[in-house]
Amino acid sequence: MKISNETKIGILTALSIAILILGYSYLRGNDVFSGSNKFYAVYKSVEGLSVSKPVLVNGFQIGRVSKMQLQSDGHTIVEFKIDPQYNVPNNTLAKLVSTDLLGTKAIVFEMGNSKTFADDQDTLKADVQGSLAESLQPIQKKAEQLIAKMDSSLTSINKIMNPDFQKNIDRSFLSIANSLQTLEGTTKKIDDLVGLQSTHINGILVNAETVSDNLKTSTSHLNSIAGNFETFSSDLSHSNIKETLDNANKAVADLQSAINKVNDGHGSLSLLLNDDKLYKNLNEASGNLNNLFIDLKAHPKRYVSFSVFGGKKD
Repeated sequence: MKISNETKIGILTALSIAILILGYSYLRGNDVFSGSNKFYAVYKSVEGLSVSKPVLVNGFQIGRVSKMQLQSDGHTIVEFKIDPQYNVPNNTLAKLVSTDLLGTKAIVFEMGNSKTFADDQDTLKADVQGSLAESLQPIQKKAEQLIAKMDSSLTSINKIMNPDFQKNIDRSFLSIANSLQTLEGTTKKIDDLVGLQSTHINGILVNAETVSDNLKTSTSHLNSIAGNFETFSSDLSHSNIKETLDNANKAVADLQSAINKVNDGHGSLSLLLNDDKLYKNLNEASGNLNNLFIDLKAHPKRYVSFSVFGGKKD
């Protein structure tokens, strides 16, 4: 039987439409020819995520995002279709992560350690990881600082390449060369001066050596003096200084007591110093004694008489 061209075109068109539908379904994450398990997760933000994005475990794809639905509270329910040959523990974490610097997102399953597996239509725990751009912000800041420093360095280099600056550098090097030449001449003069004064320098060194020997001798004498002083100090420390000081303090106290008694009018010395009557009596007695001596000289016979033959006294 011969097939007409119209029939061939119709069959080809139907096949094309079927392939287009199947391809569209596959791109939306719908597995047409095999069954799959559906899991859900609720996210506060799904920026960068879209239907048909892969679901990964350690970089290996086990499924796709099949559906996304916005809720009235602003959260988004995301549906995953997972190949049924992979068992998912019920404490698995469905993390929304960035896959490149452009903000493209994917779902990464961090498998839990539970021995109980999640059933079809279960809701998994959700988490959102910061984007790569956010994680690279510190590096970006450091790069900006490095660029600023490089810009400053280039500006300094441009100033150095300035002709006026180069002229100043040449002048500086010329001044340094002149200074070095002057220093070389000064060094030669110092060498000549040292050569001429070498005899005097040798004499000074000899005198310094003699002084050093004398200092050694003086040091031995000083050591002897120090030893004698140490012996004297030791003898002094072993002597009964405390008893001597106590006796001296007692003598001073007794003298102070005697002085206090004199000041208070006790004793003959106090009367002699403080009572003018005793002074007057002593003065009168001295006058009478003086008159007695004068009368004794003038009339000795009144007081002393000698008789050879035992004569009668007057």
